Amino acid sequence: MSRSGALQEFADFLDWLKKRQGVSYEWLSRKTNLSRSSVHRYCSGSGLPRDFGTAETIARACGADRAEIDRLYRLWSRAGEPGDRVESTTLSAVEPRAAPAAPERRHIPALPGPRTRTAAWVVAWAMLALLAVLPGEPTPPSGAAAQRPVSIGHPWTQAPTPVPPKFFGVTMNSSSGAMPTFQVGAVRLWDSRTRWANIQPRRGEFDWSILDRLVAGASQHGLPVTFTMGGTPGWASPGGPRAAYDDGSRTSPPDDLADWDAFVTAVAQRYQGRIEAYELWVMGNDARYFSGSMETLAEMTRRASAMVKAQDPAAVVVCPSMGQLWKPEAQSALEQFARLGAYDHCDAAGVKLHQRQASDTPETMLELTERIDQAFHRAGAHPALWSTGTTYDIPLAQPLDPQMATDSAVRFYLVGLVAQIRRMYFYNWGGSKIPIVLQPDGGSPTPAAMAVEELQRWLHGALIRSCGQGSAAGLPEGIWQCAFTGEDGRAFLIQWTSVGTVRTAVRPEVRHVRYLDGSTSEPRTGEVITITTRPVLLELA
Repeated sequence: MSRSGALQEFADFLDWLKKRQGVSYEWLSRKTNLSRSSVHRYCSGSGLPRDFGTAETIARACGADRAEIDRLYRLWSRAGEPGDRVESTTLSAVEPRAAPAAPERRHIPALPGPRTRTAAWVVAWAMLALLAVLPGEPTPPSGAAAQRPVSIGHPWTQAPTPVPPKFFGVTMNSSSGAMPTFQVGAVRLWDSRTRWANIQPRRGEFDWSILDRLVAGASQHGLPVTFTMGGTPGWASPGGPRAAYDDGSRTSPPDDLADWDAFVTAVAQRYQGRIEAYELWVMGNDARYFSGSMETLAEMTRRASAMVKAQDPAAVVVCPSMGQLWKPEAQSALEQFARLGAYDHCDAAGVKLHQRQASDTPETMLELTERIDQAFHRAGAHPALWSTGTTYDIPLAQPLDPQMATDSAVRFYLVGLVAQIRRMYFYNWGGSKIPIVLQPDGGSPTPAAMAVEELQRWLHGALIRSCGQGSAAGLPEGIWQCAFTGEDGRAFLIQWTSVGTVRTAVRPEVRHVRYLDGSTSEPRTGEVITITTRPVLLELA
């Protein structure tokens, strides 16, 4: 291997350790007393520390164990002779600071670095591929809805990690105070007349009636609440552009940020212990929701985070959500916001995950998550991610047929697990003019809602171990799979296809197959079953 190749392998492994820990370059700089630019150079392959102690310091800050330190040393040794190595960056001139608490970690695969992991993935996943594919390609659907199979994302594995009930969130599209009558894990308030302009119609005056009703309803159902901020009142920004709502709200920030401070403080003080999380603005990179600068939004984030934590230290702070992320200019705005250090003030980042169009398969969202990860990586930020909504144009999309709606609603959450998103909020609950309706306010749950409820039963108390797709994960082409350990200690798999069907022969390890309608079967070893776009659960011996 050339020295340049060895240097990149060293950098890849160091960068992988950093991603596994889920920390930013800024956090590592503070933790190690190295400059941020030096940490970035070592993790990107543009520089190699002269002494291994510098590399070890970074690795230990990322939680590396003894075996990983030994491997890093071997990679460092091969990356260049002593004379080839760049000078280690001197310690910061400032006095050492106590390391800040690490942010909530995103789960990153605990496997070798990207240049050496392919063979390991195939071996590991061959052990989990308990169904053997029969000869032939996946059978595509017929008609206009036919789509090409999706092959996006990378397989991963990790130490068994709980799938919390709160992962299964919905955004409320109702101000009635009613809650879903099917099982969900968390609710997010937006499009529920809880914008800033609704709550504070005049400076110094607050109308808490709707928010009180919604918070009380969620509390009665044991549902944690995420309160989303946005919609500057007209009195706080008289000359600002009007938002697309009938309440006179503005897309601009307030003329005086003291008004913002007062609003955030009042909300956090009133709902201390009753609102779990605060999303500090909606669609911060979309002028239809926020027309101010990223610098102003970063300052509003810094101030709001401090005020929320002062009133309710246990509250979760979610940075303003970013949307339109299929577009390069929207990704650039997210990157700019990250470079301003705004994510250092939040426990999670809000992003809008959705397909390019509603009829696309949910698995195409993985292409978007890769673009988002790349934007964060370029900016040196790696926050935990919450998916808090969809696209502005969603009400214009055509309804999906009931079968596709059911399959897509369930796979929306499964794709979130594949992408290692911390919280998924389906858009929406209560509305009916959207492609997938779960339950209109005052109506009954749809088949899609009941299938989502069944998925939550499957995953109640479960630990997730791995996810992958196709040959890269040692699986038959066309099959997606996530592996779990149930609360009873038994292993199980959830499998599905993004399009079409795959016929498979059952292996001896499979004891039962469970379906989203609540039924089960006991296939015989060697019996042919069909994996489709509707996920199934395979119970293992």
